[in-house]
Amino acid sequence: MSEDTTTPSAIVKAMATIQSSLKAPKGQTNKFGGYKYRSCEDILESVKPHLNTHNLILTVSDEMVEVGGRVYVKATAIVHNMEGQAVQTNGYAREEENKKGMDASQITGSTSSYARKYALNGLFCIDDTKDSDATNSHGRNTPASKAAPKKAAKTSGSMSDEELDQLENYIRSSKNSLAAYQAVDDKHGKRLSPAQADRLKSACG
Repeated sequence: MSEDTTTPSAIVKAMATIQSSLKAPKGQTNKFGGYKYRSCEDILESVKPHLNTHNLILTVSDEMVEVGGRVYVKATAIVHNMEGQAVQTNGYAREEENKKGMDASQITGSTSSYARKYALNGLFCIDDTKDSDATNSHGRNTPASKAAPKKAAKTSGSMSDEELDQLENYIRSSKNSLAAYQAVDDKHGKRLSPAQADRLKSACG
């Protein structure tokens, strides 16, 4: 008798259930932007009970890779079941040469956390690309006044490092990276400095 390839594997069924029921609250607050976001730790804390229910094991690891002459942390998140089946996704985050208030080990640790978060987002279908814009009105809810347009203006270079990392990872993981870049540029171009725009454009390669 031939194997029925139309029947989903056990791990696919389990992952489908987890993805549809997982709630990962945004437990962190950006003090400068005033918006909520979720960290890698928030996701792990939320998913552990689901993994236990379905007898699954999650492993997350990362490595340094060079892409286009730049150093990235490549994170890999893998879910295994007891039958040896597995599903996995990757996430990337670029390591900055320097960052104010951080030493080299802190920069690497922060970049690793971002990359792992992006890998977990992909594995469990968590959308983080709108974290800042979804909760920060940028003045849109402010009563009409002459001063309001200036307060809501999006100036060049106003995009945070976290937002930039999220958009870069979105472009790099898209099937059509050029189209993804163009969509990002149309929406956020006015907030990008020349260096930030070049960084996103390089993610298309």
